[in-house]
Amino acid sequence: MRYWLFKSEPSVWSWDMQVAKGAAGEEWDGVRNYQARNFMREMALGDRGFFYHSQKDKAVVGTVEVSAEAHPDSTTEDDRWECVDIRALSSFARPVTLDEIKGEPRLAEMVLVRNSRLSVQPVTAEEWAIICEMGGLAP
Repeated sequence: MRYWLFKSEPSVWSWDMQVAKGAAGEEWDGVRNYQARNFMREMALGDRGFFYHSQKDKAVVGTVEVSAEAHPDSTTEDDRWECVDIRALSSFARPVTLDEIKGEPRLAEMVLVRNSRLSVQPVTAEEWAIICEMGGLAP
């Protein structure tokens, strides 16, 4: 199993909206960055991810699971763009902010810290465990 981080502006797609989709989940569509698309192509069913609110909140708020591997993005006819489907798993007991992540020395090499603009990014197993602990979830 691999781990990922999915960033979304809560005014466009929030954690509550993701949770409301239930077991069916939702396409993680609209990604128009080649590196982020390539990461989605690497994902497998059952991979886990953090759901991260960008913009003003800037916090990890929950965990998701990849429920469908890479497939054509339904929001475009351009076949260069693909997406995965994700479904909500668990809400964090408390959000883990970007400032807290940046303040944790063990997370200094995390992609989120070094390249916070990338909308889909890998997370190591160690980073996953640390952030889950910080958010009050068992890894």
